[in-house]
Amino acid sequence: MADDLVWSLEVVVVPVSDLERAKAFYSEQLGFAVDHDTTIDEDRRVIQLTPPGSSCSVVIGTGVVPDMEPGTVKGLQLVVADLESAHRMLTERGVHTSGIQVLGENPSDTAHPLDNVGFVFFEDLDGNGWAVQQISDRAG
Repeated sequence: MADDLVWSLEVVVVPVSDLERAKAFYSEQLGFAVDHDTTIDEDRRVIQLTPPGSSCSVVIGTGVVPDMEPGTVKGLQLVVADLESAHRMLTERGVHTSGIQVLGENPSDTAHPLDNVGFVFFEDLDGNGWAVQQISDRAG
């Protein structure tokens, strides 16, 4: 029955200009696992990477997203339970971030002060835009 369907977002395609450079950024600097790196033929290669603990992966590649320009994806968002630790890890790994920003007031009296309203923003090497948000009771 249609009402019983589970809709699961599993893959987001991120256009990049240099696969090796992007693979190193996502795996070494962000800590994403390389699920597979598949060369289909000389014109097509697909690399799938997954953030720790996530059920949604990122795909980068050649010959797989012809209508997307590198750096045009904005608003990708990761959620973590501890934004301060995530920010520290990103900084230690050389990722240029916005620093921790608080956007609005926390709607919960019992939650950590950064829950829901704490963010760190960064871009990959092509300018694709990412946010990291703290939601301690949902992440991890």
